[in-house]
Amino acid sequence: MDDLTTGTVVIFVLGVLLGFEVIGKVPATLHTPLMSATNAIHGVVLAGAIAMAVTADDPLGYALVGVAGFFAAMNVTGGYVVTDRMLEMFRPAGDRAPRREEAPR
Repeated sequence: MDDLTTGTVVIFVLGVLLGFEVIGKVPATLHTPLMSATNAIHGVVLAGAIAMAVTADDPLGYALVGVAGFFAAMNVTGGYVVTDRMLEMFRPAGDRAPRREEAPR
């Protein structure tokens, strides 16, 4: 690996370890508000994946960009779903949108 790739991998690993350490210290009651607040960050990750698609020039690059874009889009979508459900708890009972019934188990 060249120096740029090694540096990028080191930054990625440090980011994963730091993120795990920070999120691991958050109390369970704050996870939902924390998730909804990070939607903007996931949007930046998605924009970064799209920007990286321009530089991909081999099948491995395309695969990595595709995986990064998929996971970033999944995070953004999931974050907005969680935020919507969280905000629905604070609406008056008459103003709540009807929910789809869950399938019987």
